Amino acid sequence: MSRTVEGQAQLSAPVMAAYSYCEAVTGQQARNFAYGIRLLPADKRQAMSALYAFSRRVDDIGDGELAPDVKQTRLESTRDLLGRVRAGEIEEDDTDPVAVALADAARRFPIPLGGLDELIDGVLMDVHEETYETWDDLKIYCRCVAGAIGRLSLGIFGTESGSTDKAFDYADTLGLALQLTNILRDVREDAGNGRTYLPADDLAKFGCSAGFHSSTPPPGSDFTGLVHFEVRRARALFAEGYRLLPLLDRRSGACVAAMAGIYRRLLDRIERDPEAVLRGRVSLPGREKAYVAVRGLSGLDTRHISRQTARRRA
Repeated sequence: MSRTVEGQAQLSAPVMAAYSYCEAVTGQQARNFAYGIRLLPADKRQAMSALYAFSRRVDDIGDGELAPDVKQTRLESTRDLLGRVRAGEIEEDDTDPVAVALADAARRFPIPLGGLDELIDGVLMDVHEETYETWDDLKIYCRCVAGAIGRLSLGIFGTESGSTDKAFDYADTLGLALQLTNILRDVREDAGNGRTYLPADDLAKFGCSAGFHSSTPPPGSDFTGLVHFEVRRARALFAEGYRLLPLLDRRSGACVAAMAGIYRRLLDRIERDPEAVLRGRVSLPGREKAYVAVRGLSGLDTRHISRQTARRRA
């Protein structure tokens, strides 16, 4: 699918077309993600877009209007396709551009493709309408749908020699932080789709067990208290997950800092006005996202984390 000329990977026309398709999907469907990966060199950006396009396909099946049994069948078919990618059975003239791009990315980088199996497992939890009694229960789901993506991405980013195990742990924790932020942002939308992700014991503690079906909190609830409680949890996860940054090369660190920085700023907005998540989707303007991307590329966050780590060791 690719050949090397003078140390540079030269891609065939079908593979280039497959990557172009995946990059278009990423740009259209995941603007926060796209802000981060545009900071990567071309080969890593292409591979990340292939990961996203496959993940988007899995998510779209779970979020669609199909009957649960049809969703399960399609998810298992997608798992079979992943098995063909893993076995090296996808040819460059295959009619599925996402499979072609992912297969080429897996040849070029040591991507732990089992993480995509975990993603499918997480989406199957949605299909089966699972609910989560405790934070420990919810963490299992978050690790499948977000932590696994962080670990997959590390296969593309690479890490400092000898730091792989720590990097995987930090990437997993950062994925939890991002997913919990998503859950807070989307509580009203998820309620409209019949889904509740926040732990049942947290909802009960703050009088929110009735759910979030209008633009105002449940009567008699401490909705602000609930949001601030979950924000503190997410911040602690971000603080731990950010320790990944010094373990990455400059541009990979910039990519992670940009994506995580966008979500941290979303968290700030949610903390300032908790009920905003009941009125609509909280988002950042493009200029603020651009600022976060520039900050990530400057290495400010990486240097800050490095100094904190050095102080802990002193």
